[in-house]
Amino acid sequence: MQLGTRWATGSQPPASVPAELRPAIAEVEARGLQGHWTLTWLEGRPIAELDAGWEVLLTASGEVIARPFQD
Repeated sequence: MQLGTRWATGSQPPASVPAELRPAIAEVEARGLQGHWTLTWLEGRPIAELDAGWEVLLTASGEVIARPFQD
């Protein structure tokens, strides 16, 4: 895993956040959730995790998924 960066909800995501994830991140934030995002990389794919319990990730097939954390 490669550590990326952190930023607060409502602020502009850093340039290191891939363009593919940005619309899904905005959709999650539109739910009114507050907190901080953490961008990491797992097996070369980005994962943005919101500490309020959501994640936005890019699958191996190139699909962007936004979902609550899974137990």
